[in-house]
Amino acid sequence: MQPSREAEVTSHGRLGLLQCVSINMAMMVGSGPFITIPLFIGKMGGPHAIVIWIIGALVAICDGMVWAELSSAFPGAGGTFHFYDQAYGRRPVGRLLKFLFVWQFLFSAPLELASGALGFALYLGYLVPGLDQVVIQWPWPIQLHHFVAVGMMMGVTSMAWRNVNAAGNLMMVLSVGMLFTVGAMITGCLFQADSALIHTAVQQVKDGLGAATGGDFRLWLGAGGALAIAMYDFLGYYQICYMGEEVHKPEKVIPKSILISVFIIGALYFSMNLSLFAVMPWQDVANSRHIASDAFERLYGLFSGKAMTGLILWTALAATYSAMLGYSRVPYAAARTGHFFKAFSELHPSHAFPHKSLLFLGLAGSLACLMNLETVIAALLTSRIVIQFIGQIVTVIYIRRTPELAAKMKFRMPLFPLPAMIAFLGWSAVFVTSDWPALIYGTLSFVIGLISFMAWNYSTKSNVIVKDAH
Repeated sequence: MQPSREAEVTSHGRLGLLQCVSINMAMMVGSGPFITIPLFIGKMGGPHAIVIWIIGALVAICDGMVWAELSSAFPGAGGTFHFYDQAYGRRPVGRLLKFLFVWQFLFSAPLELASGALGFALYLGYLVPGLDQVVIQWPWPIQLHHFVAVGMMMGVTSMAWRNVNAAGNLMMVLSVGMLFTVGAMITGCLFQADSALIHTAVQQVKDGLGAATGGDFRLWLGAGGALAIAMYDFLGYYQICYMGEEVHKPEKVIPKSILISVFIIGALYFSMNLSLFAVMPWQDVANSRHIASDAFERLYGLFSGKAMTGLILWTALAATYSAMLGYSRVPYAAARTGHFFKAFSELHPSHAFPHKSLLFLGLAGSLACLMNLETVIAALLTSRIVIQFIGQIVTVIYIRRTPELAAKMKFRMPLFPLPAMIAFLGWSAVFVTSDWPALIYGTLSFVIGLISFMAWNYSTKSNVIVKDAH
């Protein structure tokens, strides 16, 4: 008898709580906050933007509870696809949601991988000047750092080409470096804190909030864009859900790892913002291209700036590697249930990991590295909000109202449905306040996905009818 895929994966080991938290946190941090903090502050025009960080953390915690409920009820590979498969089965709504999730995944996952690689390449520009040199002008300006990002993506793909135990242990090593980087950033700034700058920042926060609550609509125009950046930086608290089959006691370990990751990283992000305002005027923060490196160079000299850059490159590598590990399981899970190309359902003959899915994402992510970072961030959010994040919130409510499904939940969010509603409102705000190009991209990808589903659904039903006729 042939061993099942579950047995194949089990025989190569299981991930524990520490490894799961490491995978989530490494995905959450990466180079994201070190690149987006200036964009974030600029969107709101002052340090009062830190309030949006707090709102983003609240949305992430509430959405994390949604993921925790689903993963406790339906642990398995594939994340959202697996949740929809278990909740809806082969009913029409299930077929639609599963198809659309895989569809949007083809648009968003390579973009998210590329964002980490582009962040790596942009920070490398601090150490290697000249990476902003334009090499190709058409169809858009492609700079040297785009090709660096492609090389980084290929390297990460080769790193992930191993069994899950080795990958999990490597992830823990990378995560230690990530935590050290964030800790060094916070403590290094606080040791040089300027009381005058702190007082000024606190007063500016009060003034900004006072103006916003007093009816200054202009301040709220940037809030949606700032929240989108905050949510981009929090993305990844659910990463281990894509590897559920490879987790020890997943119905208990995965929910714990999600909530632990959100609380730890939320506290670190908040501290990081405060520490920067303690050493630099917010205008300097908003205008910096390498904020962490520039801050350390200002405080401790050029060598310290370079050392901080090296640490950030490490965290960018860790995040991209974590994303590659998790996302490579999605086409694999979809293929196993007949919703993606059959070839992607195969595991590596020696190490039992989805090697064809991994290779596909590596190639698609490399192509996405040729786009600009701002475009990548905006497009990846709008292309996945409706079908993944909002779709999961609706699914949790459906499961709660279906006794046989609700009985499978090992974790239940407190104060239900309030956390689910907060997550719904947060993601909806990000979507409707997106820039027009990103909003059009997300809407078009969704509409084209619906049309593609109708064609695919018709063809598969026709095939069934033909087989039955024979």
